[in-house]
Amino acid sequence: MSIESTESTERTHHTEKAILAGFGGQGIMLMGQLLAQAGMDDGLEVSWLPSYGPEMRGGTANCQVIVSDQEIPSPIIDHDATSAIIMNRPSLAKFAPQLRPGGCLIVNSSLIDDRVDRADVRAIYVPGNEIANELGDLRMTNMVILGAFVEATRCVSADAVLAALEHKLGERKAHLMAANRAAFARGGECVRAGSTVGV
Repeated sequence: MSIESTESTERTHHTEKAILAGFGGQGIMLMGQLLAQAGMDDGLEVSWLPSYGPEMRGGTANCQVIVSDQEIPSPIIDHDATSAIIMNRPSLAKFAPQLRPGGCLIVNSSLIDDRVDRADVRAIYVPGNEIANELGDLRMTNMVILGAFVEATRCVSADAVLAALEHKLGERKAHLMAANRAAFARGGECVRAGSTVGV
């Protein structure tokens, strides 16, 4: 099923409950921090709940981000996620079942050959590693995937995410901003191209 494209830049304000998961070292926490900061800068309520511990050392690392135009009663997402970023195969098995029907799943297809075994969610497959390598730096994979997520969900504005990243990089790493901006844009292009199955 192809994605219906739109020229509108308006976001639909609602409560986005996102799970971001992958291996430690893939920039999972950074993506969550950028989403939360972007939400605040967009004037929304946010929560960011990271998962630290032994699983960070080679296992599944994850965080939960909620962005809403209403007060957030709890930062915990319990089998009612509206969206997810899945960066590796173990995370797909662990977190895809926590997505509620109608939710959106961004899958890093560079590391995940499997297809999402659910017809009631929208799965978008983005070859994040390949795109990052093409742009010259594998470390930008997370920005490719984040760009796809923001384009698909519109839960925060792209401008706010990029502003948060620029602040995070600071003056010392300001030279990296242009490449990361390009990676973010390429992720959004994947969504607009319609690399999707499901609802």
